[in-house]
Amino acid sequence: MADWVTISALATAGGTLVLAGATFASVRSANRAARVAEQSMLVGLRPLLMPSRLDDAPQKIGFADSKWLVAPGGGGAAEATDGAVYLGFAVRNAGSGIAVLHGWHLRPSGDVVASDTHAPLEEFHTLTRDLYIPSRDVGFWQGALRDPSMPDFATARAAIEGRERMIIDVLYGDHEGGQRVVTRFTMTPRGDEDGGWIVGAARHWNIDRADPR
Repeated sequence: MADWVTISALATAGGTLVLAGATFASVRSANRAARVAEQSMLVGLRPLLMPSRLDDAPQKIGFADSKWLVAPGGGGAAEATDGAVYLGFAVRNAGSGIAVLHGWHLRPSGDVVASDTHAPLEEFHTLTRDLYIPSRDVGFWQGALRDPSMPDFATARAAIEGRERMIIDVLYGDHEGGQRVVTRFTMTPRGDEDGGWIVGAARHWNIDRADPR
């Protein structure tokens, strides 16, 4: 005679096991879908700065002491006095999200070979002005040094006066405060007599996520 109590218990246990497996698979699928949705959202917010194109409009760059520079498309501008150094260049945001600029770091003018690392973030100069670069649009980066005792002041002034290449790392992120990137830009003096500079981009480092390489 069949033991219906045992059979019923086994059937219940089997059903529970099947339900548990289905629930586990459903949770895994939901988690995977959530990760995909999060990645898609982050891609939509992600900025990526590059030099502007040569045919992009010039960028007028103003400083707190009423000093103005004009950076042409694909180029930059730089001036040095006894009391201040002014730097700026035009950029284009090739990413899909707004870029918010945070800071910058100047490498020695003689360092013509880009290294595999950037300076620690705590060594970056913090921007005192909020600079937002819209997606698929142009804007500018600017930096000023007003303390002649700082090593960067002497480095920048010597590069400007000697018409030497400058390497500037720019730190920026999305408008939510994440997805920070350091992009290495170069300012190379043009061969003509107008004192202009050609801007290039050499490397990109992701700070808050894995690098693409």
